[in-house]
Order: sequence, then C-alpha cells, then structure tokens
Amino acid sequence: MSKTQIQISKRKEEHIDLCLNEDVAYHKSNGFEQYDFLHDPLTEVLIEEIDFQTKFLNKIISYPFLISSMTGGTGKAKGLNANLAIAASELNIPIGVGSQRPLLESAEHIDTFKVIRDNAPEVPVLSNIGAAQIVQLDNVKGLLKIIEVISADGIIIHLNPLQELLQKEGEINFKGLLNKINEIKNNIDIPIIIKEVGSGISQTAARKLLEIGVDVIDVAGSGGTSWAAVELLRNPNEENDYFREWGLITSFCIKEIAKLKDDFDFILIGSGGIDNFVDAGKSLALGADMVASARTILKTVEDSGVDGVIELVEKWFNGIRKIMFLTGSKNIKEFQENKILRKEELF
Repeated sequence: MSKTQIQISKRKEEHIDLCLNEDVAYHKSNGFEQYDFLHDPLTEVLIEEIDFQTKFLNKIISYPFLISSMTGGTGKAKGLNANLAIAASELNIPIGVGSQRPLLESAEHIDTFKVIRDNAPEVPVLSNIGAAQIVQLDNVKGLLKIIEVISADGIIIHLNPLQELLQKEGEINFKGLLNKINEIKNNIDIPIIIKEVGSGISQTAARKLLEIGVDVIDVAGSGGTSWAAVELLRNPNEENDYFREWGLITSFCIKEIAKLKDDFDFILIGSGGIDNFVDAGKSLALGADMVASARTILKTVEDSGVDGVIELVEKWFNGIRKIMFLTGSKNIKEFQENKILRKEELF
C-alpha cells in the first residue's frame, strides 16, 4: 500500500474506535422532544394489520429502515460489515457501505466492501463516496468500479464540509460540487442519494438537489454523532471547539424538507440521533419516508452481534406499531396526516 492508503486505513480504524468508545454525540438534542403524538381515543385500527412493507429503489423491503453507511477500507471493518449485512438480509432492509474512497486508490481492502453484498444478496445495497472526492474526478464514470464491486442499487454522495474542515487530513475544496452531482446523475444509471453526516440539510439546499434530479435525500441532522467531535478528538484545537455543536437539528430538517414533496417526487430519509422507537416514529410522522441509524446499530452489532441488531430493529417497529394504533394510523401515509404536533400547541 502507498503512504496515502495506509493513512486512510488508519483513519478509518480511528473513526470506528472513537465512535464505539468515546463521547462523540452531540450535546444538543435532535429536537424530537419538542413534539408529541396526537392521541386518538376512537382508533379503529387493527394493530396486527399494520404493515411496514414498502418499496425502496425498486425492491420491496420489510421495514422503512436503512442501516446507514458506517465503515470499510480497513481490516477491522470486514467482520462488522459481514454481520451488519447478515442482519440486513434477515430483516429484508437496505444497507449502505462506508466511504469507498479507498477503492479509488487501491483494491487492497476490496473484501471489506464486497462482504456486504456477499451476505446480503437480495436487499438494496448502497455505494458511498464523499463530496470532496467527486469534485476531483475528471470522469465521473470512474465511479462505476465502486458501484460494480457491490452491485449497488444506488450511490450515496455524502456531504461533510464540517468534518473535512476540522480533519487534519481534510480536503476542503468543494468548488463545482452541485455541477458534479448533476454530471453524475446524467451519467450513472442508478439512483443518487445525498446525505449529510450529522450537520443536516436545509430546505434551500434540498431544493437545489431536487432540481437536478436527486432521487433520495437523507437529512442526517445534528443530535446524533458529531463528526466534529470525532475529528476534535483526533486533532484537538481550542479555537475549533465551537464547531462541535454545529448543525441543523434532525427534526427541523425533516419537517422543512418534507414540504418539498408537493413539488418533487423523492424519498426522504430521517437520520441523525435516531436512537429509539419514539424518535424513529416522530421522524416518520413528520414526513420522512424512511429512517436510518448508524452509531446505535454499530454499537449493537459490536456488543450483541447479528441477533442484537435484528432484535433492536424489530423492537423499534413494534413500538412504532403501537404508536400508530394509538394515533389511528393504519399505514405510514395516514401516520403523516396531522398525527404529531409541537408540545406548545397542547397548551
């Protein structure tokens, strides 16, 4: 491996260790505590008939839940990704791979990505590359090799200007990014997913993305893992401490971007501090079509393996099913029809 490849692999291992073992969560909340569900004492919903099955990227999935992109490109990732993929397959839900940037440099750790498709042959699997990398591409068709490695059903382009800004090896040239995303959309034959990594996406930014045909937006708002906190642990700098809490909270991003559904046909994913069934339910009620989680799932698979992940996701949706029963919602569409309100509206 080249020096650059060794550095990237080492950085990936540091990210895993910090996310598993250190306080890298936002200290501010994701905002869901500001909302409450609207109780329906006349509910006639048959709880056993509530079905979460839906279509995502032309495949039927059992729950509107994505195991969000986490890791790859380092030896430690292979076992984690294998178990995450097995869980995704058993649950029949989509899964994203970690940044595939290492594959643009070398095939050294290709198995840490391929293991996901090998263990989840039927579910949607999503490629993943960073915005800082795509602006450097001379030919976007170069992305085809990272897509082909996992027979990807879609490709995530993750936006992480804050992380790059604070990372000691960061790349902060994003000039031409929107045009490059548009070029990828016009030259690659699978859906394009845009996600942040914890600082959120505004309605203004979402509109620009939807105007060029982006298929899926994952808000990845603040309130979950702070990648600023991760990078500040790797590269302490007091003058950057302010940015630890930078970002738009998840609930705000979902609520605002959901308003664009009147003008655009797209899938909205709510993520960013989704750590329990209540917040997952509030995400859906506020307008998200799906929810996603990364660090909570990573810690669960590390501590409890495949069975732990399966149990967690099933428990979450059993909880959401109870909330839907109590709000008189027999499906997600009804759940999004005025079944949640800000708490001050109750007084």
